[in-house]
Amino acid sequence: MSVDRESNVTDSPAGRLQALFEGHRLTPTQRRIAHSMVRRAADVPFLSSVELAELAGVSQPSVTRFAVALGFDGYPALRRHLREVAPTEQAAATGSYNEYQQAVEAEIENLKHLAAVLADPRPVQRAGRLLAASRPLPVLGLRAAASQAYGFAYFAAKVHPDVRLLHEGGTMLHDRVDAAVRAGASALLCFALPRHPREVVDALGYAKEAGLTVVTVADSAFAPVAKVSDLLLPAAVGTGLAFDTACAPMLLGRVLLEAMCDDLPDAQARLEEFDTRASARGLFVE
Repeated sequence: MSVDRESNVTDSPAGRLQALFEGHRLTPTQRRIAHSMVRRAADVPFLSSVELAELAGVSQPSVTRFAVALGFDGYPALRRHLREVAPTEQAAATGSYNEYQQAVEAEIENLKHLAAVLADPRPVQRAGRLLAASRPLPVLGLRAAASQAYGFAYFAAKVHPDVRLLHEGGTMLHDRVDAAVRAGASALLCFALPRHPREVVDALGYAKEAGLTVVTVADSAFAPVAKVSDLLLPAAVGTGLAFDTACAPMLLGRVLLEAMCDDLPDAQARLEEFDTRASARGLFVE
């Protein structure tokens, strides 16, 4: 990655935090703190260690140990560093926005960060190849991520010969993974968004043990699903409203669809065939 590209990728609160954490071996508790910080990247430089501990659901000493693991003398030193690199001008500019506008501005920042990350297309291209080659292709998403999985599967089925949507949990989930493996699946795509269901983490671990390559679209590289994913593609969610907003993960899913189409030689022919049938049936209002 070039220096210019690196500066673009880290030119956001979440991007700077991601860059700060990279290369450090973090414990599960420390990964939880990192994940919480990325989700609230704009606020973190102004949180006390107690507030951050409450946000992450850990103890205050864990926050201190986390800061030391990153190479700082303690949490105050980490917070000073974050304040030095925080976009204070931007914070001042958004101060006059109401809460709805702030939520939109936060999503715009998430999309800008995603655009910067996609300056290196290789991870998405690799994911596209893996998904295109898997026959069938299971697509997993539970609870908050179910709509993301459904949207991807809906469009993917128009170009991929066998897409299997796994959007309901329960005792049948492992059975459906087994069925996909027996049918010849080589990869599984997962959408994972907060709050992360334990069932998703367990299902991905089961899928890996069954021999599937797990590709995951998640809200952070430090999400709980990271440890059970072979290739994780991060896209931040917005946290300014009562319920998280997932514009960036949805867009990343569409980008992933595009990459998959690039590795499906008959994708365009399938789309044209669908359009012809849809027209003959009067399926859509013109």
